[in-house]
Amino acid sequence: MHRDHNATTDPATPDTPAPATPASDTPAPATPAPAAIGPLAGFTVGVTAARRADELAALLRRRGAAVVHAPALRIVPLADDAELLTATKQLLDHAPDVVIATTAIGFRGWVEAADGWGLGDSLLARLRGARLLARGPKVRGAIRAAGLTEEWFPASESLAEVLDRLLEEGVDGSRIAVQLHGEPLPGFVESLRVAGAEVVGVPVYRWMPPEDIGPVDRLLDATVARALDALTFTSAPAAASLLDRAERRGMRDELLDALRHDVLPACVGPVTALPLEAHGIPTSQPERFRLGPLVQLLTHELPGRVRPLPVAGRRLEIRGHAALVDGELRAVPPAGMALLRALARRPGWVVARADLLRSLPGAGRDEHAVETAMARLRTALGAPKLIQTVVKRGYRLALDPVADTKYADV
Repeated sequence: MHRDHNATTDPATPDTPAPATPASDTPAPATPAPAAIGPLAGFTVGVTAARRADELAALLRRRGAAVVHAPALRIVPLADDAELLTATKQLLDHAPDVVIATTAIGFRGWVEAADGWGLGDSLLARLRGARLLARGPKVRGAIRAAGLTEEWFPASESLAEVLDRLLEEGVDGSRIAVQLHGEPLPGFVESLRVAGAEVVGVPVYRWMPPEDIGPVDRLLDATVARALDALTFTSAPAAASLLDRAERRGMRDELLDALRHDVLPACVGPVTALPLEAHGIPTSQPERFRLGPLVQLLTHELPGRVRPLPVAGRRLEIRGHAALVDGELRAVPPAGMALLRALARRPGWVVARADLLRSLPGAGRDEHAVETAMARLRTALGAPKLIQTVVKRGYRLALDPVADTKYADV
């Protein structure tokens, strides 16, 4: 790490050698190494998932992130639903040529529901006689757990690839059963019907709004306020539901602006991203559509959005709700973070108290609020010299001289 010639250093060590420690003496205990900082330390990530939310949150926290969880939807099984029973009986009466299984939880739920009706063996027999296509490896595992074998699944885990394969092979006159995964699939189903197939939808479960909408509203408020650094999505219905809730609250445009410019929308795959990208929101997606790669994506992208600053001989990183000073995580109060961000927009430049006051949420007109928040910020950073007071003018980050030219036009 670079330090300029004005940086404070430790006192010089005397030249006189220390006396040798006899071999029989117990060596002094080693100084413990500082705790490792996770790659997501200081960042706050929103989780909209209903299923496997605990797993995703644990992966994020293990890497240092603070997590805000608000399931945008809830899954309602249809084991006793008349629609599912009717669709199952239709397939038992008239065997399908092709069965498309889209989700593992849905396929398992279908088989379990059929067992409950006394139709389990009959359903499995019908499925063995059909071409069984799986959307991805998870549902393939559910198929094999039921004692069945799939014919094929797409590497992309996309229904679009399933559709392309079927249309290329030709489906005219075929009877195709499609296990629905919580929302209608009009483009998929209609394309098959236009190509001459008879399509039977199998509604195994539905996505419904959460019973308690409060957490979702708080998640929306945090996103719009830029209190989140990233927002994760693991299903298209959840993304659509969040957009719908923002529309109902009259804050859709604010949400879109936050996701386009400040809060990173991270989707587990391209299907999940469709509702967001339909509104012009660019999303980030891992190459493999899994929770692990999704978290790994965040561990690269979020730190990559932070510009380290050489300040007063130290390395400063300003993250979502904290700062890293020479690699040490320092929790900073919200008012302090607002000041720190205002100073970092023009590193090394003097920022007037009046401008800093405007950056403080709900500070009013009293510039004394800036002095109070600044004192707390310096204490939180543990390095008061990072921020210099410029008498009668304001405050500035003490940017190292070697960096002044680099950042002067920021």
